[in-house]
Amino acid sequence: MSPNHANENLSRTLAESGLRSTRQREVVYASLLKERDHPTAEEVFARVKPHLPSISLATVYNCLETLVQCSLVKQVNFDREPSRYCPNLQEHAHFHDVSTGRIYDVELEPAVVEKLKEALPAGFEASGIEINFRGLSEPAATRSFHTSTHEHA
Repeated sequence: MSPNHANENLSRTLAESGLRSTRQREVVYASLLKERDHPTAEEVFARVKPHLPSISLATVYNCLETLVQCSLVKQVNFDREPSRYCPNLQEHAHFHDVSTGRIYDVELEPAVVEKLKEALPAGFEASGIEINFRGLSEPAATRSFHTSTHEHA
C-alpha cells in the first residue's frame, strides 16, 4: 500500500469511528506498514521517535490502541510476552519461533478458515480466528534451543 493510500485509508477509517487523523497516528501506522515484523509498542516507539522527537511511549500505546479498535491492525499476544502489532488484516495464523523471538505470518487458505468455523457448535458465529503456533523455524531447529537472540523480524 502506498503511503498516500495508507494515509487516506487511515483518515477515512478514523473518521468513520468519529476520530481524526493525527501526525502521531499517521507515523505509528506507517511504521507498522513499513516493517511487518510484529513489533511491540516499545519497538514502535523506538522507530517513530526519530521522526517525532516529542512523542511519548504513552502516546504510542494510545495510537496502537486506536488502530486496533478501528480494525486497522491486529493485536497479537503470546503467553506472558508484550503485545505485538500486525497490519496483515487477512485471516492468518502466526508462528512464534521460541529460539529467536521472531514472529511469522502463516497464510491460511479460505477453505481452512471455513472448515475451522464449521467446528463451532450450532448457534455460534466467529468474527475472527486467532491461531498461534509455537516452535522452532527450520533455520533455528539446527541451533541449540538455549541460543536466544530475541530478534524480531
